[in-house]
Amino acid sequence: MVRQQIEARGVRDPRVLEAMRKVRRERFVPVSVRNYATSDTPLPIGFDQTISQPYIVAYMTELLELDGDHRVLEIGTGSGYQTAVLANLCDHVYSIEIVPELAERASQTLRDLGYGNVSLLTGDGYRGWPEHSPYDRIIVTAAPPELPQALVDQLATQGRLVAPVGGDPDSQKIVLVTKDARGNVRQRDQLPVRFVPMVPGPDGP
Repeated sequence: MVRQQIEARGVRDPRVLEAMRKVRRERFVPVSVRNYATSDTPLPIGFDQTISQPYIVAYMTELLELDGDHRVLEIGTGSGYQTAVLANLCDHVYSIEIVPELAERASQTLRDLGYGNVSLLTGDGYRGWPEHSPYDRIIVTAAPPELPQALVDQLATQGRLVAPVGGDPDSQKIVLVTKDARGNVRQRDQLPVRFVPMVPGPDGP
């Protein structure tokens, strides 16, 4: 999977490739689709949510340019697959999931696999997790119509944020946001994608 679907398509960071080899995707998908775990395609995980295709997980992870000292905020825990990949590459992952059942399932899976550097919160990702901010890196795994300002505010200087953005699935793009030492923010479009919408909390985004 890593050699043919990820490395062959241009992901080069050796640490990212090693993390993708280490984290077994089949542990994060329902039994009904486990035979497709190594396919380069999104898979349903229930509650109208999906696990992203492996290439996109690797691509977005590489864009973050992680090192072992980083504290990372993840919006959209989902199955916990992206969370586990991040946890292999940074100091600590703070992850938010709005669907309680998915949050509990992911928490159990990550505990079973021994990930002790992950903190999970059931809540509204549009608001981020300000108690632990600022974050060196932020990744969003569902698509908001526009990038939430709260997440940009919680990004540390010299930080990087990667997210799919776009209310129309046919016009979504992964964006890379960087914040320099003076706090100036720059946003650059990357490749077109199709993600499930980012679900707002009861009070809206």
